[in-house]
Amino acid sequence: MKCVVCKRGKTVLGMTTITLEKGGSTLVLQKVPAQVCADCGEAYVDEKTAQQILENSREVLRVGVKVDIREYKVA
Repeated sequence: MKCVVCKRGKTVLGMTTITLEKGGSTLVLQKVPAQVCADCGEAYVDEKTAQQILENSREVLRVGVKVDIREYKVA
């Protein structure tokens, strides 16, 4: 796919790190599968991955963790 940010590069399968912050909690997910722009590095995750990330973040907030760094695992 063509990158919507830089409008020049094409995306390739790769990995990215995603950081989410809410209510004083921070969740960092490493090695998230994504389409990454070969030109500017912008990363795009698919809908299934995004849903899993949101579910993980809800669990972190529910238990009251302030900072959590983990490697992304496919559920």
